[in-house]
Amino acid sequence: MKSIFLRAGLLTCLLLGLDYEETSAASEWSSKCSPLFGVIKQNENPSFQHINCLLTNAALKAEIPPEVVKAVARKESDFLQFIEGKPNITSDGGIGIMQVTDIPQGYDNEEKLIYKEKLKYDISFNIEEGVKILNEKYNYLDKNILPKIQGAGRQEIENWYFPIMAYNGTKSINGPVYQSDGTKNTKAYQEIVFSYIENDSFLTKTQFLAQFPFKKEHFSYDPNNNIVFREKTFILTDPLHTSVYFVKNGQDVVVTGVNRYLRAKPAASSEINYIAPKNTLLEITGELAYTLKTEKTANANQFVWFHVKTKDGKSTGYISSAYIKKRDSSWTPPVDNAAPALPKVNEVTDKTTNIIGESEPGSILMVKAGTPVIGSTTTSTDGKFTVRISKQKAGTKLTVTATDKAGNTSEAKDLTVKDATAPSIPTVNAIYDYSTTITGKAETNAKVYAMVGSKIIGETTAKDGAYTIKIAKQKAGTSIIVYAVDVARNKSATKSVKVIDKTAPSTPSVNTVYDYSTSITGKAETNANVYAMVGSRKIGETTAKSGSYIMKISKQKAGTSIAVYAKDVSGNKSSSKTVKVMDKTAPPVPTVNKITSKTVTVTGKSEKGASIFIYNGSKKIGQGIVDSRGNYKVKIKAQKKGSTIKVYAQDKSGNKSKSKTTKVS
Repeated sequence: MKSIFLRAGLLTCLLLGLDYEETSAASEWSSKCSPLFGVIKQNENPSFQHINCLLTNAALKAEIPPEVVKAVARKESDFLQFIEGKPNITSDGGIGIMQVTDIPQGYDNEEKLIYKEKLKYDISFNIEEGVKILNEKYNYLDKNILPKIQGAGRQEIENWYFPIMAYNGTKSINGPVYQSDGTKNTKAYQEIVFSYIENDSFLTKTQFLAQFPFKKEHFSYDPNNNIVFREKTFILTDPLHTSVYFVKNGQDVVVTGVNRYLRAKPAASSEINYIAPKNTLLEITGELAYTLKTEKTANANQFVWFHVKTKDGKSTGYISSAYIKKRDSSWTPPVDNAAPALPKVNEVTDKTTNIIGESEPGSILMVKAGTPVIGSTTTSTDGKFTVRISKQKAGTKLTVTATDKAGNTSEAKDLTVKDATAPSIPTVNAIYDYSTTITGKAETNAKVYAMVGSKIIGETTAKDGAYTIKIAKQKAGTSIIVYAVDVARNKSATKSVKVIDKTAPSTPSVNTVYDYSTSITGKAETNANVYAMVGSRKIGETTAKSGSYIMKISKQKAGTSIAVYAKDVSGNKSSSKTVKVMDKTAPPVPTVNKITSKTVTVTGKSEKGASIFIYNGSKKIGQGIVDSRGNYKVKIKAQKKGSTIKVYAQDKSGNKSKSKTTKVS
């Protein structure tokens, strides 16, 4: 029985929250992790790799395969000692990362309290106690309480099948087979733990644990009692798996997968020193190593790293424990009869001058276009290659093969050169404001698009290198962008064209032009030039800046025909508007020869063609027409001497002259 002082000391340490690694009996093995990962913080789960280190060292100290301890910890708690800062305690009373429930016999109540507190808060102690329980269950093999595997010892993972079952309980729920039909119980605790070993410690399915020859008659189940094991020893025909963790410096291991990396540091992101083919023999040259927090790949991988060298001593590096196994008597030197895997090749386009990819390290890569070889190279030690080639036409069929050092050639990787060259810019014929199609030339079978701003106004396919796109009429001056997209989705540069104005302006309106006018006014298309013509002579021009115009001219004779038309900025000419100059000038006062009381014909001169009117007072006494010589003769009745006679002229436009007054003599 522990002394009262020891109990008090332990309880004090717990209450004061001292570093548990200093107070735990597990300090010897757990201290190996502190220099790598630091001190464990109170009520916090260490990093995954720190836990990986703790579980590995605790297992090795107890001579239990670390693969077993890690898989049990995953099944029990998913590696959680704490959840949100509080101890991980489940409904069945399981505590911490190993979900310990049993309290050693002989403890009094105070010691039980201390024990439980340590299980809650000291992850190293919790792991150690879980390992002790596993060890205790393994000892049941020697006591014939649990079945054993013939020819297997502590380091063989398969021999831990029944101790793992006992860790959870040898109840019918964990029976290896269903009693009803003898099929495998994949939901049994130990089966799940074994699946974790294969998935987490072997990783790539290059190793599988041996299958057990269980039959239902090997076991008796009673729901209220433990399983009765009727068979005490099982013989496995599959190879057993010795934990690789127990290998020592100078011992040999064998690579289990195809082309495994020896890295410069214990990290999956580290530089590759060497690529070891399957079945390569390597020598252990250092202690276990872990991926540190500073590495990008310090994740939830459960493997550890071994420093190794090739047997010729030329290459060294770190290799994951997941990719090696301890050498046994069955190992034979590898014979390379396997062809390299199908090369991985990046996309090849009609612009490519370097074909890039990956294949078996040291293999010869050959690129062919049909029969001719267009390029070759040797793959580097990390499996990468670059083959220089001349540019190939789009659609060219290429093959890439890898031939290893043993002369094995891979299957051919078939490639088709992709079209990565944009089509030429389409040609575009003139587009007018009356056009309902756009025509031009483009790459055969390319799609041709016409856009105004962000809106597609038409599209078509250039079937024979020419295209016709149907569109709605567009306003003059509109910018239309045309581009082509080939069958490989490469897009050409754009061709921008402006819609040409081919619509003649409307006929200008012309206000009345008089014989005294010095300007012509009216309306016409905005910014059009307006011209006035008399015959073939231009008498004036101007610009209709705001849709109206004022054109300066010299006075034109009444009756003169003036033709007015407009020409827009595109040079389109309207039809002409013809107007005649209106006569608004009164004739001159007529001359009147002497009128006597005997005169019956009044004569004189006036504007040619004008009408002559003769009045005596308000009475018209005569009317006539001025002849082509400007003379007139108007018959009247003889008027009394002294009468006042008025004579005036009125031209054809109705313009009336002033009157000429004379006395009858």
